[in-house]
Parts: sequence; C-alpha cells; structure tokens
Amino acid sequence: MRKLLYFGLVGGVGFLADAAMLGLLLAATSLGPIIARLFSVGFALSVTWLLNRNLTFAPSSRGAMAEGARYGGVGIASSVVNYAVYSALILTVPSMAPLVALAIASIVAMGLSFLGYSRLVFDR
Repeated sequence: MRKLLYFGLVGGVGFLADAAMLGLLLAATSLGPIIARLFSVGFALSVTWLLNRNLTFAPSSRGAMAEGARYGGVGIASSVVNYAVYSALILTVPSMAPLVALAIASIVAMGLSFLGYSRLVFDR
C-alpha cells in the first residue's frame, strides 16, 4: 500500500512538472499543444524516475544505467498511451483545454505505468 501511495504522490509531482513545462512551452514558444507535449513528457519522465527510484521503489540491483533503460522503456510505453489519449482528446474535442486533456490522459496511463515499473524495473 505504501508503494501505491508514494507512486501516486510521485505521479502528482510528475503531472505538475509535465503541466508546468507544457504551460511554459505553450506560453513561450509557437510549438502548439501537440509538439510541446513531446518535450513536457520527456521532462516529466526524468523527474518521476528520480523520485520513484529514491522514494517509491528503491533502486534495483541492476545499476542505474540498466534501471534507467528499463524505466525509459516502460515510461515510453505508458507515455505513448498517455500521448495517444491526449492527442485524441485535443483532436476530437477542439474546445477542450490542453491541461484538461493532459489530466485525463495521465489518469488513463497511471495504472499501466505502476504495473510496468513495479514488475519490470524495480522488481526485487
């Protein structure tokens, strides 16, 4: 139960990092919501790896490079789901605010990422 609670907290921080970077990129560049999200996802993935490694699951026995590669693989898979849901919402519901689409997409991908991280990255 502790891991799930910390995972949720780290996910919240990751969401804030993602949202802050997305908002910054939308305000400061002409990238648009689809391209800007690619950058914000990468930033959030880095933030959550460091926090999950040190708070939620503890470092694996694989070493930081192998663990990071696995984390990246699971993160990319869950980010693809997250990004697909986000993009589908933006494209099919043009009146939806990008941050609302981000919140919905993040919730959808959360279960997938917890299973992947707990079973494939930080398994002991």
